[in-house]
Amino acid sequence: MILNFVMTILDRPRAEEMIALCAEAGSPMTLTLLGRGTATNEQLDLYGLESAEKAVVCAFAGGEQTAKLLRAAKRRLFIDIPGNGIMLAIPLKSVGGGKTLAVLTGGAAPDTSAAPGKFEHELITVIANEGHTDEVMDAARSAGAAGGTVLHAKGTGAQRAEKFLGVSLADEKELIIIVSRASEKAAIMKAIASQAGPGTRAGAVCFSLPITAVAGLRMLEDE
Repeated sequence: MILNFVMTILDRPRAEEMIALCAEAGSPMTLTLLGRGTATNEQLDLYGLESAEKAVVCAFAGGEQTAKLLRAAKRRLFIDIPGNGIMLAIPLKSVGGGKTLAVLTGGAAPDTSAAPGKFEHELITVIANEGHTDEVMDAARSAGAAGGTVLHAKGTGAQRAEKFLGVSLADEKELIIIVSRASEKAAIMKAIASQAGPGTRAGAVCFSLPITAVAGLRMLEDE
């Protein structure tokens, strides 16, 4: 069975357009998160970007729905042209029972297509102390990362364990997501861990998730 968590990262004013595409594709649940890009001023000028404020529109979609969303986003939002955003699909391994599956699929029959066995891209997810995104991104870029998106978060660790290996468990956090080639993932994560990981002021911890489909990385693919 294929069920994806589809994320689209784009400028905030375009979020409503993406939400409408998700509805047209039949996605029963759409979530919108607010974040900001990590591009430097030089990069913004180079690619003609005006704002670092981003929206992350998330939806659940089967294999056919995912393909439909990708086609619609390319055709109507030009998501595959540099500067217009990034769209990616993360496969879900399991859900919390039949009723949950019905909610996430809108009651549609499960997509029984075979999941891909090889992933060309991965989503690196970094949890860092607030205010230390630059250290994380400097480390990531030193290993070849092109950029990332930052979301604000709050830790909920037990008060009796306020710190563990230099990570403040109950402090304000920043969630940084970075799309990378699978072949470059290990080097990027190693750089983050060594330069901005536990024991540093950034206190970053990171993990990766596979991506089954992606759009908007033309610059990365053309290198």
